[in-house]
Amino acid sequence: MKRTNEASSRDTAHKLPKIVTTLPGPKAKEVLDMDTKYVSPSYTRSYPLVAESAAGSIVTDPDGNRFLDFNAGIAVCSTGHCHPEIVKTIQDQAAKLIHMSGTDFYYSAQTRLARKLAQLAPGESPKKVFFSNSGAEAVECAMKLARYKTGRTVMIAFIGAFHGRTMGALSLTASKALQRKGFAPLVPQVVHIPYAYCYRCEFGKDPKTCGTDCLRYLTETVFKKVVDPSDVAGIIMEPIQGEGGYVVPPRDFVQKLRAITREHGIMLIADEVQSGIGRTGKMFAIEHFDVQPDILCIAKGIASGMPLGCTVADASVMDWKPGMHASTFGGNPISCEAALKTLELLEAGVMENCRQMGARLKERLAGLVESSPHVGDVRGEGLMVGIEMVTDKQTRAPAPALRDRVVNRCFEKGVLILGCGPNTVRLSPPLIIERAQVDFAADVLEAAIRELN
Repeated sequence: MKRTNEASSRDTAHKLPKIVTTLPGPKAKEVLDMDTKYVSPSYTRSYPLVAESAAGSIVTDPDGNRFLDFNAGIAVCSTGHCHPEIVKTIQDQAAKLIHMSGTDFYYSAQTRLARKLAQLAPGESPKKVFFSNSGAEAVECAMKLARYKTGRTVMIAFIGAFHGRTMGALSLTASKALQRKGFAPLVPQVVHIPYAYCYRCEFGKDPKTCGTDCLRYLTETVFKKVVDPSDVAGIIMEPIQGEGGYVVPPRDFVQKLRAITREHGIMLIADEVQSGIGRTGKMFAIEHFDVQPDILCIAKGIASGMPLGCTVADASVMDWKPGMHASTFGGNPISCEAALKTLELLEAGVMENCRQMGARLKERLAGLVESSPHVGDVRGEGLMVGIEMVTDKQTRAPAPALRDRVVNRCFEKGVLILGCGPNTVRLSPPLIIERAQVDFAADVLEAAIRELN
């Protein structure tokens, strides 16, 4: 028994961080110096992590430092890094067919994945799927499709939204002014309205009751004074805002928004690029609200690290003619096979693990709201959890500098996290994360936040 326990301890130890050099180490510094010289400075790096290899939820840098990844490559590596079954699937497909362009030819992987996504998408109506390379491209497709199908031009999006950085997606984005600065003119006919960010209600209402004031603003102000609803092609929303701060809206907000879009013949577009594919404990976050969108945007976690974007819509909506939209690399056969294997693993137990570990993570962190003067809110679904940092709980003044200190302190202790919104800590580990890893990360987070007191 002693030998078994020792083996188990060694196995657990390899799944936890171990820092063996100062950070960054000498080999990492070589990469950083070269990066500074040759790579675009537009990339946002919160701390000097240089990834050399990764497995499961552990990332190792070139100096041998081991980190626990609570980012999952920004919510991408849903089945963990280099899952053996994903790796084998990629290798097998790469030896058979790497590229053929599914916009001009046919191959089984793309067709089978389209069928699977059509079956998984909310609602009983027949669905069709367009494949691209990224979340931004999935959003661009949705925007074009909504305009084409309705014959209208105006798009409505939400304050705090992040939909991508290509020009159409950027026009819908309203997360950080810097992301839009210097790129005007953007795509016209886009109107932004407040999201149901109840902790910071735009209308100064009590967080427990403000959920639908945003929609009253839409119907009573925007529709009457800014744009007639008969000119609106689509309303795009993240069922849980990602970059905006991991904001979970009230259930009735999403349901009433759906009712408004139906009343006026407006396409409801659910951007599930970050919140979809099991991240919240359901295949799509919008399922938490019992709402069926007209168009669904998917990317990030769909193919366990391979680039893939998917736009799913009712077949009656996605009825455009050949040549109206296409993509040379979209639906690459390797990415499609990786996506099929990802979905298989999710349904075989990974999504259930997400539900259990998400509950464990929120249970561990819930006490921070009471114990720390700088934690205003802990929120999320599944393994999409945010911790909002404030300077004062009464005023709820945002604390971006404190948030950044927590992020960097966690890095120093071997846990990789990122921020989102102006002052929220973002927790989005691989969905295969284990209990010991959740507890380790929670311990590190709690210690880092205590240091602020």
